[in-house]
Amino acid sequence: MAKNKPIKTNVVRLLEAAGVEFDTQEYPVDENNLAAQHIADVLNEDINRVFKTLVLRGERTGLFVCVIPGNCEVDLKKAASVAGDKKAEMIAMKELLPLTGYIRGGCSPIGMKKPYPTFFHNSATNYDYIYVSAGVRGLQLKISPIALINYVGATTADLVK
Repeated sequence: MAKNKPIKTNVVRLLEAAGVEFDTQEYPVDENNLAAQHIADVLNEDINRVFKTLVLRGERTGLFVCVIPGNCEVDLKKAASVAGDKKAEMIAMKELLPLTGYIRGGCSPIGMKKPYPTFFHNSATNYDYIYVSAGVRGLQLKISPIALINYVGATTADLVK
């Protein structure tokens, strides 16, 4: 994957410093449509390659991150189980920025304020590349899922309904 001149987000800086190969894709932001399907459409990519980053809270284990295909819904019971908990819920939108440093539509599994346990849906490894947010709205990271999973120290699991 050849690099074009990326916008220098924290995500881009971290990956460059670690020597992880990636590319970036800019896209026009529609404030009324932050859905992964919109991103897949404007990038002319399969929605199954466009992953969204969700932050959840386990009732005992605390915060953790799930990265799932953009057209899927996280299964809270499965997510809680892989995080070692019985119950989990999505964090409130108002908590996203203070806890991660990211806003809705720009949340990346890379470079959050703290390293949280991270789980990727197991379908990610079916592809040679996937897309995740590069840390801001309007910029996606095109990256090998294996390289990304290794970089963030994530594991894979069945996380969706």
